[in-house]
Amino acid sequence: MKGEVNINSQTATLKPSSTVTFEKPTLEDGAAMWELVNNSTLDQNSAYKYIMMCEHFAETCVVAKEDDKVVGFVTAFIPPERQDVVFVWQIGVDASQRGKGLASKILNELISREACRDIRFLQATVTPSNKASQSLFKRFAREKQTKCEVSECFKEELFPSDEHEEELSYLIGPF
Repeated sequence: MKGEVNINSQTATLKPSSTVTFEKPTLEDGAAMWELVNNSTLDQNSAYKYIMMCEHFAETCVVAKEDDKVVGFVTAFIPPERQDVVFVWQIGVDASQRGKGLASKILNELISREACRDIRFLQATVTPSNKASQSLFKRFAREKQTKCEVSECFKEELFPSDEHEEELSYLIGPF
């Protein structure tokens, strides 16, 4: 079955008998988001970070749940100095959901939120080796029929360890 999404009802049918819902995260979702990250190749942050995002930025964060289990999320916020931008800090998808377009559906849910009604741009930083995120953001821009500008953001030497690549800025918009 081909995946479908109905943003207005906030439900996406991904396979027969499997429904993923998109919700504002609760404090209890923070631990599940952290576990999803720890079971993946994503940059690990403290459990505290996810709980704080759920507490203070629930309007600009999304959890995707299948049978009440977190199977995807985005943590994002609107920078105080750029009220027309939503900055995506991290997006994660459980291995069981990969290849189903869930990350794109989560981003669509994010920008459809009331908190993002004045948003004209989506921004994220991506390392040069993260081909999956590069593809996601470029495809998202194409689907929205807008630009995706990639520029230098954080040079490698800014990071305290030798293990972190530079981060490139992906600016998508205007919407």
